[in-house]
Amino acid sequence: MTELSAPSLALGDLATDSVGAESLRQITAITANARHAGRFEILVDDKVVAMLSLDGIERLGIRIGARYSEALANRVANEATALHTFDRALAMLAARPRAARDLERMLVRKGEPAEHVAAAIQRLIALGILDDAQFARQFIRARIAGAGLSRRRLKSELWRRGVDRDVIDAALNEVIAEDEVDEDAQIAKVAAKKLRTLRSADPAVARRRLYAFLARRGYEGTAIRRVIDSLPASAEDEPLG
Repeated sequence: MTELSAPSLALGDLATDSVGAESLRQITAITANARHAGRFEILVDDKVVAMLSLDGIERLGIRIGARYSEALANRVANEATALHTFDRALAMLAARPRAARDLERMLVRKGEPAEHVAAAIQRLIALGILDDAQFARQFIRARIAGAGLSRRRLKSELWRRGVDRDVIDAALNEVIAEDEVDEDAQIAKVAAKKLRTLRSADPAVARRRLYAFLARRGYEGTAIRRVIDSLPASAEDEPLG
């Protein structure tokens, strides 16, 4: 009987010691992170356990000398994960502008928790950092000036990135009006630029390649045909003036 009761007493002592050890865990320092501005490392018993923002530290009531209970540890872990998701979203936006839905999909695909992604997206929108209308206008201007995409292709590209149709239509109308975009002149300019790369091709081949090129940019068949019909008979002639 004595041999059976001894392990029970030992386990009781261990449980008491475990509770005591937890109660002794203490926040020993809060230090600014050298690599990330506005981020602070939380040290418990002189070991870094998490990186938080000042808002998070204040919200959780973290202070040097406070007991680091299991409940607080769980809240700190959740706050740190949410901050990591938000910071990752910021970094992705700094690398390249994105639409809200596109950014959300990318973050989830990279393994960020869906609930933290949703919260990060809403916070970025509230801060004015994430704005689909502004993104759409910038995208349209860049693609018209650079690749010479048509209105139809621009709509398709923005829709694929998760921008709502009404936002796309409003942005297109605004840019075309403000920049005084002449779509007939635009397709002619795009065609002229492409033809310079087709000077050595047979005229019939050059026309087929030009048609395919303009179609990929979303131009209507009738508009492409007008451009094709305006080409000189010889590919060596100066294209489209």
